[in-house]
Amino acid sequence: MPVPVLLAGRSVRLEPLAPHHTEALAAAGAEDRTTYAFTPVPHGLQASHEYIDRALADQAAGRSLAFAVVRASDGRVVGSTRFLELDYWQGPLVWPAVPGVPFGDPATAIPDAAEIGNTWLSPAAQGTGINTEAKLLMLRHAFETWGVRRISLRADARNGRSRAAMERLGFTCEGVRRAHSRGLDGAVRSTAFYSILDEEWPTVRSIIELRMSAAAPRRRRRRTLIPA
Repeated sequence: MPVPVLLAGRSVRLEPLAPHHTEALAAAGAEDRTTYAFTPVPHGLQASHEYIDRALADQAAGRSLAFAVVRASDGRVVGSTRFLELDYWQGPLVWPAVPGVPFGDPATAIPDAAEIGNTWLSPAAQGTGINTEAKLLMLRHAFETWGVRRISLRADARNGRSRAAMERLGFTCEGVRRAHSRGLDGAVRSTAFYSILDEEWPTVRSIIELRMSAAAPRRRRRRTLIPA
């Protein structure tokens, strides 16, 4: 199974999610919760403790790899994200297929496909470029270190903001699965699926890096205009 790894950029650091993040994660989740309409976000210390416990249990079972999203400028935890739906295609063909189970030594196996999901950021971190750079770090690790063939993302079909962000970064919409699951609001939701293939990654990487370069001067100007 993929081992926990630290991924660091200019504005964000993705640390392997661990129990010592509990209080900081609870603080991030306690900010204006009206922005958390589509993604489960822990509320309070106990919920954050349980959130981390479940993430680590999934990680131990080889189903995911979870991170705390840490703002580089001040070391503050501002959210969480993870790799999930890890899939392995190596080894002999068997039927029925057993998705998510690696061939050979699980300790050294790396996935051939994965999903990025369970991503949320505190309102203070939204729109700051942290999410874009976090996606770049994860995509770069998946395609250039693991050598995956596909990375997927999904969103509630009603979440226009997330869907637009995925499309701006170069993800391809594969379609909408109607009446796919139950949403956080209790309604039956449809789900939009997106992906990047390994042969598309160089182009997508260029798109993300150009967007980050163009956005950096605007963010610096906004900080300069804030009165002391």
